[in-house]
Amino acid sequence: MVKIAKIYDRNSEILIWIYFCYFQNMNTEQQLKFSPTVFTLPLLFVFIIWFVYWLEIKFGWNFNKFGVFPRNFNGLKGVFCSPFIHSDTKHLFNNSVPLFVLSACLFYFYKEVAIKVLVFGGMITGFLTWVIARESYHIGASGIVYLLFSFVLFSGIFKRHYRLVAVSFITIFLYGSMVWYVLPIKEGMSWEGHLSGLITGFVFAVLYRKRGIVKEKFKFSKSEFDTMFDENGNYMPPIVEEESELEEINYRYIYKEEE
Repeated sequence: MVKIAKIYDRNSEILIWIYFCYFQNMNTEQQLKFSPTVFTLPLLFVFIIWFVYWLEIKFGWNFNKFGVFPRNFNGLKGVFCSPFIHSDTKHLFNNSVPLFVLSACLFYFYKEVAIKVLVFGGMITGFLTWVIARESYHIGASGIVYLLFSFVLFSGIFKRHYRLVAVSFITIFLYGSMVWYVLPIKEGMSWEGHLSGLITGFVFAVLYRKRGIVKEKFKFSKSEFDTMFDENGNYMPPIVEEESELEEINYRYIYKEEE
């Protein structure tokens, strides 16, 4: 019997309002404009995975066979289907919270590349899992969670923008312990899926490090004082043009004779 490997993620006990408060403080910035998609798309994704799980419970279906099965051609369908399949309620809930928080963060701070990271990054994560993982069905959205975690973390560091660096530190604070689960430390957990997501997120952070919000280099504006020095710092006194001598004007007076 084929063993089921759950892509498992620890449950976050940190309240989501930390991110919400941070969002609200930044709405006045012209660079970061709030859009309804920041919440609607993450909510839609979470709703879909819960709806799929509800279908399994309601009708007694089992979608585990649609997960990633490594190095098997039929197992490639899991690249597209596995993020929507979960083994139980705990598995589903543990993925739902970080999935919503990190994807909302992605669509707010990295809106220009958010869709590409989520779609293409998810596909690459699934394919990499198909290549390196052990032979069992790998299911769950934890690969996507690790993809988002890695991208948000490393993007802020690479871009060196103070707001994005702050987001990276918040991400470490909330989900830093996730790094341990890229190692085979727990039975029945797809650490290969976690590792694939972590690697993919890092690669995308490198590729898009110059896209979106980046740290602007400070440019000095030249003043009149700066023009008195050459490029080597040597003082160049201003050249004073000599005033041209005015031509001498001779006046001739004609006196009117007295009558």
